[in-house]
Amino acid sequence: MSVDVIFPKLSQDPETEGVVSTWFVSTGDTVATNQLIAEVQVDKVANDVASPAAGVITLLVPEEAVVRQSATIAIIE
Repeated sequence: MSVDVIFPKLSQDPETEGVVSTWFVSTGDTVATNQLIAEVQVDKVANDVASPAAGVITLLVPEEAVVRQSATIAIIE
């Protein structure tokens, strides 16, 4: 079973896009539940993203990529 890692909603405007500032893990890494895996930014608001589950992560979005809020940015198997 896979679990999606979602870009958090940091702005009231659902059309606002954000950036994955930094990944702290790489594709193929094993992650633990609640492990810090990324930092994202919308406008001037930065937020940490924790793993929602334990497993092996596959990154879907590279660093500095612009994505919409609530988009899937990684998958954990």
